[in-house]
Amino acid sequence: MTIISPSLLAANFACLDRELERITQGGAQWLHLDVMDGIFVPNISFGIPVIQSLRKVSALTFDVHLMIQQPLCYVQAFADAGADILTFHLESSSDPSVTIEEIHRCGMKAGISIKPGTPVEAVYPYLDRIELLLVMSVEPGFGGQKFMPECLDRIRALRGKAPALDISVDGGINAQTGAACREAGANILVAGSYVFGAQDAAAAIASLQ
Repeated sequence: MTIISPSLLAANFACLDRELERITQGGAQWLHLDVMDGIFVPNISFGIPVIQSLRKVSALTFDVHLMIQQPLCYVQAFADAGADILTFHLESSSDPSVTIEEIHRCGMKAGISIKPGTPVEAVYPYLDRIELLLVMSVEPGFGGQKFMPECLDRIRALRGKAPALDISVDGGINAQTGAACREAGANILVAGSYVFGAQDAAAAIASLQ
């Protein structure tokens, strides 16, 4: 079954514990946590203290997506905060090989994300060393953007190169775009407003699966 990873960016931050309970009861398996530094992307979201706090009240798999310039500098801190999977951008300043090694050394699964304009071939050398590949179907940095259908060919190419790899897609995901991504080969769907903005989170999650 497709893994659904609701994006915390779209939650009501005034009651995050209740929001997590709502999506957990609704059938979500993971929680996607977008960490932005205002440098790698032109936005600032949240950081380690929020993840630490949520870890105390949630048993969901924490799927942490670092949209930051120097991810290698913070790997241990995110491990200590409770991240299960740590995904960094291939376009960041940190050496990918060293960053993957450090993530594994800290006991987490390693993921790499690529922006829409980055050739998929750029990530091929790392596919056998990571557990997750995150394909951005919007430009990273802000929620609520329109899905870019050209990402579907990228997912197909990646699935062909790595049949057993977890492939996640993030940006503009709803029942229709999610179905297209599943058909292309993605097995993890990151959805923000479609899940957290729904009155019935369980129905939204079921429609994505």
